[in-house]
Amino acid sequence: MLFDDTYKTIASPAEGVFRDRGSRFIGYIFPVNSQEEISAKLSELRKEHHGARHHCYAWRLGADGASYRANDDGEPSGTAGKPIYNQILSTGITNVLIVVVRYFGGTLLGVSGLINAYKQAAIEAIGNATVVEKQIMEIYSLQFEYAAMNDVMKILKDHDLKQWNQNFELDCSLEFSVRKSEADSVTEKLRQSGTVKISWLATT
Repeated sequence: MLFDDTYKTIASPAEGVFRDRGSRFIGYIFPVNSQEEISAKLSELRKEHHGARHHCYAWRLGADGASYRANDDGEPSGTAGKPIYNQILSTGITNVLIVVVRYFGGTLLGVSGLINAYKQAAIEAIGNATVVEKQIMEIYSLQFEYAAMNDVMKILKDHDLKQWNQNFELDCSLEFSVRKSEADSVTEKLRQSGTVKISWLATT
């Protein structure tokens, strides 16, 4: 069975600028992993651009992109947050926040003008970012008896799995990460290797 356990995001923050009839739209894109991180980025930008008229944004979280939000921040409904979010969707990226900061130039742009401006500012920011593909990883903790150590470590080594928080005494424990598509196979092998307790911790 084909198992898709990758997603696209960006490697680092980027920005771009779009201008229309005196108004300046500064697009910022950030890699993010939580709503707390998003709130912090928004707060930073509001302080940095305290003189701006609007701070419109959209974000998408999760490998499947299931968590998202778009915000017009006082612009007419649907003219800012949605055009920004649509650019996130069209690029197929997730775990990102795009904020477009608008400095008003004195001329009203109208609904179509606003939609275009926020869209173009988002496009500029995305275009200046490096899109990368990441693997979805599952994180587990292991508890096992010392007698099972050789079998456990061989499985982890054979699959080249990253390990941390190791404790090798009479009762041993460690944590490891495994690519989602390999998780069932690896955990089944570990369960068969002796008295091993496996606990799922997170998906990243």
